[in-house]
Amino acid sequence: MSTTGSHAPGQSIDRIPPFDIFIFHWAFDIHGHSDFEKQGNLQNLHGIALSSAPRHRSLNRLRARQVIRWTALLIILLVGMVPVSDAQTPVVIGVATSTTTLEGRESLMAAQLAVEEINQGGGVRLNSQAVPLKIEILDLKDAAPQVNAETALKQLETFLNTRPVRAVLIGPFRSEVLLPAMDVIAKHQIPMIETIAMTPAMESKVLNTPAYRFLFRTGLNTRYLADALIGSMRFLKKRYDFQRVYLMIQDVAWARSTASLILKLYFKRGGWEILGIRHYPYETIDFGTGLQEATQKGAQVILPIFDTPHSGQLVIQWKTRQTPGLLCGFISPMMGPGAWNHFNGQISGALNIIFELGNIPSKKFPPATRFYNAFSRRYGRQIEAGHGPAPTYEAVYLLARAIEKTGSLDPDQLVLALEKGNHSGAMGRMDFNKGHQVIFGTSPENAAVACLIQWQKPGRRVIVYPPALAEGEIKLPASLER
Repeated sequence: MSTTGSHAPGQSIDRIPPFDIFIFHWAFDIHGHSDFEKQGNLQNLHGIALSSAPRHRSLNRLRARQVIRWTALLIILLVGMVPVSDAQTPVVIGVATSTTTLEGRESLMAAQLAVEEINQGGGVRLNSQAVPLKIEILDLKDAAPQVNAETALKQLETFLNTRPVRAVLIGPFRSEVLLPAMDVIAKHQIPMIETIAMTPAMESKVLNTPAYRFLFRTGLNTRYLADALIGSMRFLKKRYDFQRVYLMIQDVAWARSTASLILKLYFKRGGWEILGIRHYPYETIDFGTGLQEATQKGAQVILPIFDTPHSGQLVIQWKTRQTPGLLCGFISPMMGPGAWNHFNGQISGALNIIFELGNIPSKKFPPATRFYNAFSRRYGRQIEAGHGPAPTYEAVYLLARAIEKTGSLDPDQLVLALEKGNHSGAMGRMDFNKGHQVIFGTSPENAAVACLIQWQKPGRRVIVYPPALAEGEIKLPASLER
């Protein structure tokens, strides 16, 4: 990542780089002067040239032929001494995920942005030379329920067998695909930094089986999502004395797991009254029955957990029904800045978790804003995904730093360098736990951070939690104001 790298991307060995031009001139000086001095010193030669121009031209032709012979020999010897095979070849990073999803597509764009930045700075330093990075893309299509894990795994296997990939980023979209994909990565023994799939079972496998040591994750997992939602609920209870909650959960493994953790670790211990839990199939667009039940039972907080593209209808129905409970949780279509216009401004008051800082800018943490603005300048639009882009961007930099620290592409050396973490970026401070999961907390000075935003008029996403990043107060529905 040197800003003064000597290797330009695309340079081939049949072009003479500046160093070899310097050698050419050096050879001319040494060999030319030596031959001249056989005829006398430079002062005598200057006198001969002044007195006999024809003889001077003949002498020049002789010297030129000698210089060419000596220089050609010298360059051949020097080229044989320089290790060009690795240094002249880009380090290939594989991006394998569902690239047609919002999270997958914008994560790929974030990876491309990071690679461009690193290459514009000269590339990564490897064996004392600057080497460019290059991305190879595989669309796993594994976000679609009809695509089974076996199909995605065959694609990944073929990709790794036919591409000179040194590491994989983003990784499978669904946890059901990530877990068996770990065996493919272990077989090929190359680092993979997952940024989207959220199962905590990945960490358990890394902890218990050395073969899985090549797997890392920079994105939020379900345990840390549960922590972020628990922190938000605890904040609401302390700030407003709320204690009655109604849960509306997508009927899918990651969402059920997250809800189960919140119930077990907090609600049942924290004095909350759980008024009801409803699970919804992927295709659900009508949430009226659940909202009606929450109203009838006097819910102060309605906690949704959804990542379906049409789950935004839950917010619209909550708003049009004037449901008295505060809507606070995770609904994927509510993350990005385009949601306000997409839903005609009918989402004010809703609170939503942004999985990783950097997917939203922060007035209190400039690195998040720098990444967010860099993405906007590069692509002419803002980040819409609340999960994936920031951890993918930082994953590229983590990998590049590991290459530079080790001066190697050896997988085991890269793993050791990645394990040391100690990186600060758009998400906050990034250190891996023993299961190779980036640690999340509530202050970007100490850990990566997820944050809670509220949609407020005229279409602003205001960070309201955690306190270290809060930019404003929560605006409660009239029915909950005291």
